[in-house]
Amino acid sequence: MPITKTELLQGTLDLLILKTLTAGPMHGYSIVQRIQQRSEDLLVVEEGSLYPCLYRMEGKGWIAAEWGKSENNRRAKFYSLTRAGRKQLEEETVTWQRVQRAITLVLQAV
Repeated sequence: MPITKTELLQGTLDLLILKTLTAGPMHGYSIVQRIQQRSEDLLVVEEGSLYPCLYRMEGKGWIAAEWGKSENNRRAKFYSLTRAGRKQLEEETVTWQRVQRAITLVLQAV
């Protein structure tokens, strides 16, 4: 059963997008597809969650946007990771690993 945005912890979508953009500039639909593929279809990011997140991250300077042509020759906004975004990705990865470890410890408790 897929996990939707509403089931993700606060801030997790940021982490997923930042990590996805390490592969290079992508438009929104490609970001969604990549996350879904990488999660073996367990994570589904809906457009209604994606674009507000992208706009917020662009406002914070973590990503930059530029208009270009998509694979099917349509005009699309391509997002890329900035230096600040790479730093944020590192910080959020460390935080995620700590949260994951803490949750695992609690779940394994007898």
